Amino acid sequence: MRRARRAGVTLAAELAEQLEAYYRLLATWNSKINLTGLRLSEISPEALDRLLIEPVVAARFVPSRASRMLDVGSGGGSPAIPLALAVPRARLLMVESKTRKSVFLREAVRVLGMKDADVVTARFEELLSRPDLHEAHDLVTIRAVRVESRVLVTLQAFARPGGHVFLFRGSGHSDPSESVTPPLAWKATYPLIEPLRSRLVVLEKRAR
Repeated sequence: MRRARRAGVTLAAELAEQLEAYYRLLATWNSKINLTGLRLSEISPEALDRLLIEPVVAARFVPSRASRMLDVGSGGGSPAIPLALAVPRARLLMVESKTRKSVFLREAVRVLGMKDADVVTARFEELLSRPDLHEAHDLVTIRAVRVESRVLVTLQAFARPGGHVFLFRGSGHSDPSESVTPPLAWKATYPLIEPLRSRLVVLEKRAR
């Protein structure tokens, strides 16, 4: 895939096929329900970079020991699904509050044969009532326009001590690294896709 090579990523044949299958499924469903604001009827470099390549680049920074991932506000499945496909050793739980989007996510999981992925239809705050999810994940991911400090306080509850929170940020989105409060601490900010000016903010949950 040329967009991957431009980003300095080499895709294995199997991963490339899975990403293509995911994109096609997303484009088909997006014509019926609004899964992403990107136009998918015609394949564009921006859509490929944002939906597929960006999460694959981010996979470089997933710790090798990571075995459980939680994605919040999964929507159309990116970055969660491409990231999980690029890190097949990890079990993925996607959290999406809208029922129709959850239906799509379950269909994507089925079509792609992601046996270690699951979907829950709920607001992520509601999951605080589930003790089995507390401090149970090596990685928590979110892509959102605004990530307020109260959101980070909630998200960190799902990350184990020593685990990480990945914030996918686009151009024009503020970097929340200066407003992070314990037990979270800023660890690094990495560039993802140069034309998009996107970046990955990595937060670490410190042991209390």
